[in-house]
Amino acid sequence: MPTSSGLFPRHFKKAFPIAARGEGCWIIAADGRRFLDASGQAAVVSIGHGVPEIGRAMAEQSSQIAFAHTSQFHTAAADNLASHLLAMAPPNFRNGGRVYFTSGGSEATETAIKLARQFHLECGHKDRYRVLARRQSYHGSTLGAMSVSGNVARRAPYEPLLTEWGHIAPCFCYHCPFEKTFPQCALSCADDLQAHLSGQTREQAAAFIFEPVVGATLGAAVPPDGYAAGIAEICRNNGILLIADEIMTGMGRTGKPFAVQHWDVEPDMILVGKGIASGYAPLGAVLVSARVVEAFERGSGAFVHGFTYQAHPVSAAAGNAVLDYLETHKLFDCVNAAGQELRRTLFPLQTHANIGDVRGLGLLLGVEFVKNKATREPFPKEQNIAEKIRQACLEEGVLTYPAQGCVDGLRGDHILLAPPFTISSEECALIAHALQSAAARLFSA
Repeated sequence: MPTSSGLFPRHFKKAFPIAARGEGCWIIAADGRRFLDASGQAAVVSIGHGVPEIGRAMAEQSSQIAFAHTSQFHTAAADNLASHLLAMAPPNFRNGGRVYFTSGGSEATETAIKLARQFHLECGHKDRYRVLARRQSYHGSTLGAMSVSGNVARRAPYEPLLTEWGHIAPCFCYHCPFEKTFPQCALSCADDLQAHLSGQTREQAAAFIFEPVVGATLGAAVPPDGYAAGIAEICRNNGILLIADEIMTGMGRTGKPFAVQHWDVEPDMILVGKGIASGYAPLGAVLVSARVVEAFERGSGAFVHGFTYQAHPVSAAAGNAVLDYLETHKLFDCVNAAGQELRRTLFPLQTHANIGDVRGLGLLLGVEFVKNKATREPFPKEQNIAEKIRQACLEEGVLTYPAQGCVDGLRGDHILLAPPFTISSEECALIAHALQSAAARLFSA
């Protein structure tokens, strides 16, 4: 970044190109370089870059009413989007469910934490406040969201500011925390929630939050069959709410509108962000089930919470236009086929001595790099393998999402792939070629 820039960057010691425009799965820099967006810019972009219909819908909304504070008005744009989302959700949301809009995923998590607390107050359970989560998870960057997150590296600088409500074992078969194998493990990782809910913790627990498919922290780790249903049953039996963090996995990314639908699970809340507006506007949401809504309706009738820009009309218009585009162009139906094609092109990577696992669901895939394939031993953290892979792919004109810490919070390198749903076979081949080239260069010694 030029020293004359007034922007506070993500990293002062990295140079970033200037993004000038986007076309489909490509981002074009101001200097003319073209980059294949294999990560969907952090699993955000679903319909592709540069779709003119979305801009037109936003402009039309802003010409009518650009802003109306939700303490005084509702808007048709937000009402329409809420109805659209609830119609896509599991059955327990469709009759009496509601949607609380935010400006992004972290705000959605903050909202869900407060909803869980006030739900129990409305029900007369004043001692319930803990929102339990899993180690090796990520739910957002605000302090409440970071408190429930189990991402070691992202939490570390802010530990003195964070509340610890309780974290259980992750569900990660490739590096099982119990050193067991499915199905002989009998889902010990799910049972860990029940084990945690004992004594005072059980009486204070308000909710459990989880990513149905763990995104950035574990690199598209898919749970085995029975896990999500087992977690849901434990929550029901202990009187706590189940919050599905679908900020990365929702809106079709895994091949269904919401990832929990792969296992017919009905959470009490679903968090969405990223793909809800495909990056065309800042937007997130909490889908609230009928059971939770009823507690507020019967009780105080008021949620003690709010954001200035919640349910912003122009952002809601973007969300409506993106959903219309997804459905008109049948892009939800493309995800499974595109995901299978991407997996097919990545298949040769699995024979590489330093590529331990290629995993995921739909168009959310992870590639993990290991020092020893037989033992699944990770590289030392200081080698920063994921970042080196990212840089090597960048030199091939392909953008990936690198991360470290999937094994124990510090060690374990992977990259995440989450391209737009419009990805072509040719573009899938380019992604695979870039990764093969990167691996050949990095591990040739």
